[in-house]
Amino acid sequence: MHKLSKYCIGLIVFIFLYQSCDNNSSEQENWVNLLSKNNLDDWVVKIKGHPIGYNFNSTFKVEDSILKVDYSKYNDSFNNTFGHIYYKKPFSNYKLRLDYRFLDNQVADGEAWAYKNSGVMIHCEDPYSIGLDQGFPVSIEVQLLGGDGIKERPTANLCTPGTHVEMNNQLVTDHCINSSSETIHDTQWVHLEIEVNNDSIIKHFINGVKVMEYTKPIYGGEYSSEFTMALKGQPVKSGYISLQSESHPVEFKNIEILELLN
Repeated sequence: MHKLSKYCIGLIVFIFLYQSCDNNSSEQENWVNLLSKNNLDDWVVKIKGHPIGYNFNSTFKVEDSILKVDYSKYNDSFNNTFGHIYYKKPFSNYKLRLDYRFLDNQVADGEAWAYKNSGVMIHCEDPYSIGLDQGFPVSIEVQLLGGDGIKERPTANLCTPGTHVEMNNQLVTDHCINSSSETIHDTQWVHLEIEVNNDSIIKHFINGVKVMEYTKPIYGGEYSSEFTMALKGQPVKSGYISLQSESHPVEFKNIEILELLN
């Protein structure tokens, strides 16, 4: 057989085997769509100043498999009604991926820092433990920010309401730490992935690039709730996942989770 023919056959076999392995790997990854019902049946809403389960002013809604944070019924007055929507069950070891984008204009009386600001809260306390006037759950926040067209404003940052983490083997008590991501100024969809390994390593990725990594989350800090005060200093090993409403319209889609082995 001609050497070139042998080379071509070998290349074809290699490509076939590579694709087979890749397909098998994909089949083994059981990603679950958290919006599969195309409604909020699997989610729990808690908005500051309102009882759990009450979706004040229809802040959260699902349309065409997109979870929307909507302020059309607020009459341009936010009044510090910070909100969160929680998936119905806690997780510990997993990968979470979704796409998000910021839209329209911020509600008029929203805080300046809340401009194009939302977040994915991981390892959240139980939503049924949240106080009536509690603004944020004790959690680890993957902070999502959009740019204003001028200033640098990275996304997938870390904020720590009622928690601390370690970076480079040092305890970090700053409330928010910027990631290494670029600033995304427009209304494009942005792909976020979070890898959570219990109370070990947590990583943030934007559009496939790792932009943040930290370890050993523990309870502690000024945002501690009554529920978590007794846990100060203990590792944060699991919790609920929630998405934020902070006065700027934002949309989420393709919300999927892959549970990992312990």
